[in-house]
Amino acid sequence: MTTEPHSFPRRHARTQRFTLGAPRSFTVAPDGSRVVFLRSGSGTDRANSLWVLDTEEGAERVAADPRALLGGASEDLSPEERARRERSREGGAGIVGYATDTAVELASFALSGRLFAAELRAGTARELPAPGPVIDPRPSPDGRHVAYVAQGALRVVGTEGEDDRALAEPESENVSYGLAEFVAAEEMGRSRGFWWAPESDRLLMARVDDTPVGRWWIADPAHPEREPQRVPYPAAGTGNAEVRLFVIGLDGLRTEVAWDRARYPYLAHVHWSAAGAPLLLVQARDQRSQLILAVDPDTGATRMVHADEDRTWLDLFPGVPCWSPSGQLVRIADEGGARVLAVGERPLTGAQLHVRAVLDVSAHDVLISASAGAEAAGDAETGQVHVYRVNELGVERVSQEPGVHGAVRAGDVTVLVSATLNRPGSRVQVLRDGKPTRTVPSYAEDPGMSPRVTLTEGGARRVPCAVLMPRDYDGDTPLPVLMDPYGGPHGQRVVAAHNAHLTSQWFADQGFAVVVADGRGTPGRSPAWEKAIHHDFTLSLDDQVDALEDLAKRHPLDLSRVAIRGWSFGGWLAGLAVLRRPDVFHAGIAGAPVTDWSLYDTHYTERYLGMPAEHPESYAKSSLVTAEGLSSPAGPHRPLMIVHGLADDNVVVAHALRLSSALLAAGRPHEVLPLSGVTHITPQEQVAENLLLLQVDFLKRSLGLTTA
Repeated sequence: MTTEPHSFPRRHARTQRFTLGAPRSFTVAPDGSRVVFLRSGSGTDRANSLWVLDTEEGAERVAADPRALLGGASEDLSPEERARRERSREGGAGIVGYATDTAVELASFALSGRLFAAELRAGTARELPAPGPVIDPRPSPDGRHVAYVAQGALRVVGTEGEDDRALAEPESENVSYGLAEFVAAEEMGRSRGFWWAPESDRLLMARVDDTPVGRWWIADPAHPEREPQRVPYPAAGTGNAEVRLFVIGLDGLRTEVAWDRARYPYLAHVHWSAAGAPLLLVQARDQRSQLILAVDPDTGATRMVHADEDRTWLDLFPGVPCWSPSGQLVRIADEGGARVLAVGERPLTGAQLHVRAVLDVSAHDVLISASAGAEAAGDAETGQVHVYRVNELGVERVSQEPGVHGAVRAGDVTVLVSATLNRPGSRVQVLRDGKPTRTVPSYAEDPGMSPRVTLTEGGARRVPCAVLMPRDYDGDTPLPVLMDPYGGPHGQRVVAAHNAHLTSQWFADQGFAVVVADGRGTPGRSPAWEKAIHHDFTLSLDDQVDALEDLAKRHPLDLSRVAIRGWSFGGWLAGLAVLRRPDVFHAGIAGAPVTDWSLYDTHYTERYLGMPAEHPESYAKSSLVTAEGLSSPAGPHRPLMIVHGLADDNVVVAHALRLSSALLAAGRPHEVLPLSGVTHITPQEQVAENLLLLQVDFLKRSLGLTTA
């Protein structure tokens, strides 16, 4: 008797989108002899182990196995750790993060709220006695101490387990030391709240006071016996957490770092290396001005190294600002209509590249990730992101094959992670002096399908698009269309990578032509492209329509049957589509939609729409629940399914409920699918599987298609 193979939705959910078993989170030893990384044991195993690759011999060994360390016991995560994982969209288990000393000989990590250290050369791991639950442990650069956070206190312990002590303890329940506040972790890309000095004798430490932040309640109506969770949520236009920064010694003596916090309240980035004084990037609340400050760690005084201003907003970028080994400032800037890399006062790239991140800085060059600039972009470059070496002599591309690439580097060893359209998953190569020497195996499952995808551009604005047809489709019969966008800031969906299109391909195989369009606001083309949505998110919808109508001239699309689905910003876009353009869209699925932007967080929303009190028209125009939001040209009311997790603390379920109430009051039919116990991500296997199946059923019913 043969076993029926699992469906794609079940396998997609069980493998967490075919990411389980893939190596990730790489660290390269300064001498290039070792590469440290995380990987689970199979494509369905959520528990990551800590691994070490010997780059000379090619041998791998496990440095820390979570099951062995816990003796088979299940993990017990604190609310603080669950919140950290929600902010980082972490769905794995076991060892989900680690930090190392400078020599990459010692690693520390938290497991089930307990503190562990691993000797990376010996491949042994041990528990260090520490009060828990432990969060974000990080060894000192010299490997003699580990600093960590427990119950809002920043603590330090010797790596042999001796002399555990608190360096700073919270003065009230609203105060924490050494942790990132909500908007830093959710929106700024800063997930940590303390940084070791290169000499290992002191730290920079953030103090977060949530007192000014409004309190919201997250309840689980399916379990009325449980108390609601009270959480601080900084909604647009309301108070943010107060963030201060201190230099603190191992004896607990502290010195406050001084800057104009009233003018620049956001602590966006901290860098402390042996190349120079600690660097801070602080932003004004309107994000139109920011300062790069150097800190005197003895006095806490700061001096301005660089200042930026922009009429719309200033973006934040991974890896910068930082010092080069020679003491020059490395930054990414919008200059001359392009996003460029600057070292010192000199831009080293121009309009040919759209720089995305700084990956490593050496004495000889800067390693960056970038896509083609606006002038160089075209069908051939659509969706590609490459790794480049840049210095005064020019630009050299490190990644060769078309696709999406990232890298980690130390010394002459680079770990290159590459995803392409013609190969499932990602390939991890170890390069020495730019030449491949090793490959880090992946245990991820093969999806068993290859997307039938065409990357192109659509409309007068050359919107990047992906068009997917059913794999068994060989005719010219026009197909019903499913638009499958994210469509918003930070959310590029049109990428030259195989696994990114798997869900879209599965929907295509149900009888749809699936179109993914990255309109204005999405990253990857030019600063002007990204900033066009300032004060008006609805331009994203205009670009979806323009791309769709243009693609229909070249592809067999049935424009009389068009649906749209999306999650988060994409959920808002799907709701907007059926409400504002029922002449184009005939059904929509809005997953975890932001329906009222005054309910979303400060740093994200105010960047794009401004302060609600100063720009009420921007919020009204982009809202789904105002009279303007529900207004549309005369026409039929289109079917809309609203899906929302009741435990979502990022886009709270009030968004869906307010939309449903407004639709009901306006006499508009709709469906609501509440997901009990589900947050903004849906890691639960059965929920994730059935969610896909229910969406297909809704789309077929709404568009009048057979369900056979």
